[in-house]
Amino acid sequence: MGPTVKLVVLAGALATLFSLIGTPLLINLLRNRGIAQAIRESTEDVTYPEHGSKRGTPSMGGVAIVGSVVLAYFLAHLIMVRPPTASGLLAIYLMVAMSLVGLADDYLKIFKQRSTGIRARTKLLGQAVAALSFGYLAMQFPDEGGNVPVSSAISWVRDTDWILPSALVLLWIWFLVTGITNGVNLTDGLDGLATGAALLSFVAYTVMSIWQYGQSCFWGEIPRCYTVRDPLDLAVFAAATAGACFGFLWWNSSPARIFMGDTGSLALGGGLAALALMTRTELLLGLIGGLFVLITLSVIAQVGSYKLTGRRVLRMAPLHHHFEMKGWPEVLIVVRFWIIQGLCVGAGMALFYAEWVRQ
Repeated sequence: MGPTVKLVVLAGALATLFSLIGTPLLINLLRNRGIAQAIRESTEDVTYPEHGSKRGTPSMGGVAIVGSVVLAYFLAHLIMVRPPTASGLLAIYLMVAMSLVGLADDYLKIFKQRSTGIRARTKLLGQAVAALSFGYLAMQFPDEGGNVPVSSAISWVRDTDWILPSALVLLWIWFLVTGITNGVNLTDGLDGLATGAALLSFVAYTVMSIWQYGQSCFWGEIPRCYTVRDPLDLAVFAAATAGACFGFLWWNSSPARIFMGDTGSLALGGGLAALALMTRTELLLGLIGGLFVLITLSVIAQVGSYKLTGRRVLRMAPLHHHFEMKGWPEVLIVVRFWIIQGLCVGAGMALFYAEWVRQ
């Protein structure tokens, strides 16, 4: 095993260990302080799935995920005596920035017992500030070959010929970051659902980034080489996040002893957006994060149908709650949705590889 692969494996292993050990410590701390998620209750006008058994479960578990990623990323570089790169630091930046937006939301839910958290406009403003500041920074820091972390081109599995002016690039970054972070947030409604789905996505990005590193234009004349800046460090970040999700899932699977909260869901969405933008796989994220897209579309369809026709297409949105209302057991929904996500990730990786071999 070469030193480069060791760096990726080390980051993933450290994040798994930190998350496995750190999450129960966080659970005890939150329980001792009485910090738990507010649970919505049914009324005469509105019916919610029965989640009374979840009352008292600590939230804000995203602190353990983000903390594990950050610690593992920097410690792995320190152990292997390799400096962090601009791309890796930018991925960390967007993840942490989004987690702070989620932390503010969780604070209101927990301490003010407001189940809806901060106002939608306020959350969108926080996401916009994080996304636009990331976008501006990501268009700086060219390497020796002139490659910046995020290019001005729309990408599929690599940059296309659709070049955008800087203002539209920032708008596109804002749209993608906001879309995927809210998608992960909407998916985080059942024990382990969002954590397991995100784990599959980050494993995929670990593999794809390692492949891009091996076929990088940095190595010289390689047919159809990749112009991604710092693909190895993006693999390190992706592996660390996958490891953190894996360790957290041990405690978040049904019956969950802790929820990730918006602190975790927005952070994981930010991490996925950063990877999609910097690995030049922006449109492919629609498959790599296929479940999050599906859940988001279910909400859009529900709201759109109700406003246009006065009828709802689902018993309740997002989609997983529709199946809860139909009487499906929670674990059955989660496992089947994981399978859907696995199929989406597999299809995305197949298209990624197929594009390279078709030369």
